[in-house]
Amino acid sequence: MSLRMHLSTPTRASRRRFLAALPALAVIGASRSEAAALTDDDVAKLLLPVRDKHKIPALAGAVITARGVAAKGAVGVRKAGAEVAVTVDDLWHLGSNTKAMTATLAALAVEAGKLRWESTLAEVFPACAGLKESPFAAVTLTHLLAHRAGLPHDIRWRDMKDRDEVVKAVAALKPVFPPGETFEYSNVGYALAGHMVENALGGTWENLMRERIFKPLGMAHAGFGGTGTIGQIDQPWPHLPNGNPARTNGAAMDNPPVMGPAGIVHASLDDWARFVADHLAGAAGHGALLKPETYRHLHTPSFGGTYAFGWKVTTRPWGGGAVLTHGGSNTMNKSAAWLAPLKGFAVIACANQGGEVTTKACDDASAAMIRAHNQS
Repeated sequence: MSLRMHLSTPTRASRRRFLAALPALAVIGASRSEAAALTDDDVAKLLLPVRDKHKIPALAGAVITARGVAAKGAVGVRKAGAEVAVTVDDLWHLGSNTKAMTATLAALAVEAGKLRWESTLAEVFPACAGLKESPFAAVTLTHLLAHRAGLPHDIRWRDMKDRDEVVKAVAALKPVFPPGETFEYSNVGYALAGHMVENALGGTWENLMRERIFKPLGMAHAGFGGTGTIGQIDQPWPHLPNGNPARTNGAAMDNPPVMGPAGIVHASLDDWARFVADHLAGAAGHGALLKPETYRHLHTPSFGGTYAFGWKVTTRPWGGGAVLTHGGSNTMNKSAAWLAPLKGFAVIACANQGGEVTTKACDDASAAMIRAHNQS
């Protein structure tokens, strides 16, 4: 069976939905900064009717503060037709929620003086002859991370042996729009940004992620690619948008590794929460990875739009104003994150099925957790 894989947010229609996500939450009142009264059982009870309503295999979520997980839950089964329940310690594929991690890694390279936000593709990849005459030669790290490079959403990923070949392929392309002019969501841009960081810091994007982000934050169970042991139901099994289990599971059941910086991270709820909590803490001036001004830079759109660096920025009354959000999918899993830095809390939601139904399920789960946090 052939699988067509992509990462969030692939179409203009889905971007419009992304921009208007969770409209019902606009009427929710102000939040407390901590959710002491909300328990893991409470979260599970919130998730169960959402999972049942949308008829998906499993749904997981957590409420997070700058200190870490305040409450978490997981309901459903790892694989449709099997009676193996998911747990709060299971691993979930994050899809394009990887992008905020890649942007954070790029920020570490900038703080180390190894890259500049204005570093161009031509400067970083001088050996690529095709770039010398390419319109993409002057594309900067900022263009790539803000989806302003004029690159297409995807290329023929399975034809790419490594990220050097991505650079060569891009050099032969014509821009979708003039670089810097228009927002165009692009997995290609993030693959290139990740490769710029590889060249700047030395080492593979995967190893740099482990050493510079996962290890400092204590993300001991974060990794790359699909989850589970092939043929065993020891982690959430991927499911197609129609609800059928994918033909197999395991690390290779994902987008090609060359796409890594755009979205192949998986993590437990606790580990993803550690990353989200660091961004909440960073917004308050005491993050572990970066300087306060660098977190502000990552959370601020650079071209007057709504997309910053791995985060879409919008406003919600329940968040006290500006909130950060992103969705992720490899067509067989789904994740969503909502951060309210001004209120000091966030929610994350994950499902082991792709498609619009799980987008709605993660939005409903996020809304339920935000509402419960505000009322606690």
